[in-house]
Formats: sequence, structure tokens, C-alpha cells
Amino acid sequence: MSLNNFQLNLDKLRPWLTLLAVAWLLASLGLGWLVNSLLIIFGLLLIIPVIAFFGFRWWLQGNLVIDKCPVCGFESTGLNNSQLQCQNCGEKLVVKNSQFSRFAPEGTIDVTAIEVPVKSLEE
Repeated sequence: MSLNNFQLNLDKLRPWLTLLAVAWLLASLGLGWLVNSLLIIFGLLLIIPVIAFFGFRWWLQGNLVIDKCPVCGFESTGLNNSQLQCQNCGEKLVVKNSQFSRFAPEGTIDVTAIEVPVKSLEE
């Protein structure tokens, strides 16, 4: 039974022994630069996602805008210098300078209507 246990242990160690043998062979042939470059690539593969994650968080903090719709007052989230549609009233909005404003094509004049009391019209 001890022979079977020894074989099972070798099966678990076989990939590591193979890797060690390949690294030893490359180092003995004078290909240390190849091993070093593979280690550098492996290190970069570990570091780049971490840097990308923190870089994306930094960019998102500077460009994510939370504001209220100027038409209905519903609070929404959008990216700076982009267009979106209000989820409550359906109004097209533009995000500029960290504020929401109504989207209007070039040359459109945006007016605000006011309510005029009926008595002032009769006089």
C-alpha cells in the first residue's frame, strides 16, 4: 500500500516537477533572459488589473454626476459630457459641468411658461 500512496503523491507533484525541470533546463542553457522576461510578463499580468481598477475608480469619481431632472425633479445618474433620458418623465437631458439640463437642438429657444391669473386679463 505504501507504493500506491507514493504514486498518488507523485501525481500531485508532477506539474510542479515539470515546471522546475523546464526552468532548470532553460537556466542551464543560458536562457536566463527568457526566464526573466516570463517572470516580468507574469508580474505585469498581476499588476495591470489592479492599476486598471484604481484608475477606473478615479476616472468614475471625476465623471459620475448625480443630479435632479430639471423637468420633473427625479434624481438620476449620468456621465459628464453625455446625453441621457430621464427615467421618470422621458425628457432628453444633457450632462454638462456636473449638472443636468434639457437637450435642445441648435437654434431652439427654451422658454418657461408662467400662469397668468384670469382677473388680470379682464381688467
